[in-house]
Amino acid sequence: MNNSRNESYKDAGVDVTAGYKAVELMKKHVSRTKITGVLEGIGGFGGLFALPNTDGMEPVLVSGADGVGTKLQIAKLMDKHDTIGIDAVAMCVNDIVCAGARPLFFLDYIAMGKVIPEKVEQIVKGVADGCVQAGCALVGGETAEHPGIMPDDEYDIAGFSVGIADKSKIPDKANVKPGDTIIGIASSGVHSNGFSLTRKVLQPSRDSLGRFHSEIGKTLGDALLTPTKIYVKSILALMEKLTDGTLKSVSHITGGGFFENIPRGISDGNGAVIRISEIEIPPIFEFIQKAGDIPQRDMFYTYNMGIGMCVIVAPEYADETVRILTDTGEKAKIIGEVKAGIEDVQLV
Repeated sequence: MNNSRNESYKDAGVDVTAGYKAVELMKKHVSRTKITGVLEGIGGFGGLFALPNTDGMEPVLVSGADGVGTKLQIAKLMDKHDTIGIDAVAMCVNDIVCAGARPLFFLDYIAMGKVIPEKVEQIVKGVADGCVQAGCALVGGETAEHPGIMPDDEYDIAGFSVGIADKSKIPDKANVKPGDTIIGIASSGVHSNGFSLTRKVLQPSRDSLGRFHSEIGKTLGDALLTPTKIYVKSILALMEKLTDGTLKSVSHITGGGFFENIPRGISDGNGAVIRISEIEIPPIFEFIQKAGDIPQRDMFYTYNMGIGMCVIVAPEYADETVRILTDTGEKAKIIGEVKAGIEDVQLV
């Protein structure tokens, strides 16, 4: 099949042979993600995955879909495409692990103005890296060529993941009570949110992205393109070590920052008090804030500000939770508490 030709379709802007080459190049990356349950390699009409033995649990399938937004423009300007796939995986698996789900598999969708096999390979390498970090399999996907719709050098990537959770162990925000402790887990940087504001403020170019800034300790491009941290293994370890019901809530801090995401994990009628002094804010956020003269509240409403995940436990389990997370390699710290009678989030 890889030797087939379609000159008429190629004249219309779609080179099927480039697609075949891309599949061949990505196979070595996909193979790195194979785990128990994968029944067939890529190339069929669907990714086959056998559910694990679920004796002793009430299995619930949990799914999530997302993309990486306009962070893609930074990758394009830097001509660096081997990490953006990590972001695509992270945005999905970090969501589903909030429900206690262990990701089983991931599928990606890459739309391109023109399929360049070597670029596809680099994107999929990042996807595979993300899947390895999350412990899930890349079981398939789609690469589509969109001539006349997208410029030749443009692309977009999105994907989705499916995981499995035990119904009895899914965190229930209804159990969250006033006085419960909010623990923040450090992010790796901007992750994959807020880039429309970031690009408006910084007006990035190839030259500016390559410039080293002492205040952030690296080039602007490297700081902005740092992949989204994947928290799957640390959150699952925490859920395994804490007794049933101890971990009351998990929130992924993505678009909308603290104000939209923390309340999603808190019971009705309650809000969160967050102590800014307890958060180690990475320099890249201060750089962005200063460049755009952005109010502090808007920063916390847009970015993760150095906290990629929040978990909520009763106060008596707070120290143990921090210790478990630290043992998994995370930087975790108590950053606030749940309070009755306030709306959403109160920054103090």
